[in-house]
Amino acid sequence: MIGVDVGSGDRMALGVLVQYRMATTKQMHRVIAPAVRIEQTRRRLARLREEGLVDRITLPQAGRMRVWFPTSYGVQLASEWPEMRGHRPSRTVSDPTAVRLRAGHTLTVTETALVFLEDARRRGDVCEPLDWICEVHHPIGSGEAVIPDALLYYQHGPAAGDNGPMLRAFVEVDRATMGPERLAAKLTSYERLHRYVPVVPGRRPTLQETAVEEWRRRYPLFPRVLFVLDGTGPAGVENRISALRAEAGLLAPSRFLYDVPVLAAPLDDLFHRGPSAPVWRPVHDPDERVPWTGSGYGQV
Repeated sequence: MIGVDVGSGDRMALGVLVQYRMATTKQMHRVIAPAVRIEQTRRRLARLREEGLVDRITLPQAGRMRVWFPTSYGVQLASEWPEMRGHRPSRTVSDPTAVRLRAGHTLTVTETALVFLEDARRRGDVCEPLDWICEVHHPIGSGEAVIPDALLYYQHGPAAGDNGPMLRAFVEVDRATMGPERLAAKLTSYERLHRYVPVVPGRRPTLQETAVEEWRRRYPLFPRVLFVLDGTGPAGVENRISALRAEAGLLAPSRFLYDVPVLAAPLDDLFHRGPSAPVWRPVHDPDERVPWTGSGYGQV
């Protein structure tokens, strides 16, 4: 067996950009190589650009910040890797205009990923760069789907052990670009996903067949739902949590809120205290503060 993985750093950098959609130079450095000088990350990205695998735009309104994204060739190449199969992004991920128009939201999603990734490194938990998967499509029938901003895999416990529980979470990053009611409506979509059982067209189920929810084909337990709130002050955060609570009240007959923790927290609190701190507010009891990794649902 060859003991050297030639190009492993380049492979990780390309994989992160394909999976995260876009990132600044500093964000890429924090994700893939925080222990070395940032100049090494700059050289790596420049080399990948020369090879036609990634490209960049400059945001003049943000101090001429460089934003990196994968080219169509880079997406095609990375999508063939075993660890990337099934997570191919849309074609617009490689379009510079689309990147510019989506930069505000997508870079905030990338920053949210870093909050979890860096916290796991500090705590000795297991959360690798490719454990953050953006925009995974989940059908809910009638041609509709739930597409969270990210799906997070996180093993709670010592990195050297294998006994820690595996946590999964759907992450929604809200930058206050839509009203509180539209944000809260996403909760209903997750409730629909929780009970959605696909039906094969032209085929009637038999008595011997057991109806199986679509999500059970992917996850042993339904992932937690985390709403990360940004772009607004304390009053705006309260309005959004109140809207989520009101929407949760409408779902009371459903088992969804009994089976799935639904939590909300300001991104600013995650920055300053870490996502593992008791900064999350359950939508059914917004006066409580809990860690998202607390014991309960969503573990195996």
